[in-house]
Amino acid sequence: MNNNLIMENYLLNLKSTVEVFVHGTLESSNEDVRKVLKKGLDMIMQAQADTFDTMAEYGWYTVENIKAKDICKTLNKLESNN
Repeated sequence: MNNNLIMENYLLNLKSTVEVFVHGTLESSNEDVRKVLKKGLDMIMQAQADTFDTMAEYGWYTVENIKAKDICKTLNKLESNN
């Protein structure tokens, strides 16, 4: 298993874990529990951002810029559906 694959799996696990913490934070009725979950959520989101930055640095995660015309086309399509 190479480093790229390890980082991809780690990033996917972090994203899944964020979902669990978001739901737990939103659904908790106890303020102390909510604070602990929120702190954990913040830590996981920071780890996700750091992992993404590292992957982008190595060229393992690339982001493609969207062209303005494609944005306009999508907006027009959404507006016509309303």
